[in-house]
Amino acid sequence: MKKLLFILLIITSLYSCNEDDSVTCTMCNSPQTTSFEVCRDSNGNASVNGEDTETNYDVYIAGLEEAGATCGG
Repeated sequence: MKKLLFILLIITSLYSCNEDDSVTCTMCNSPQTTSFEVCRDSNGNASVNGEDTETNYDVYIAGLEEAGATCGG
């Protein structure tokens, strides 16, 4: 029984590490600010400087671009 629990713990740990790999980031520039990085977290929200904005990534990027920022390559 202990071996089974240990194996399940290992599998769970590996799965949670794989979720972290789904974070993608892009650089944004704005005339009002220095360059900054916006990331799409595994929950779909945007984060800036490691802080979850609690806003969907696509909505956040669209808002930045509407305000005059340029994001991406």
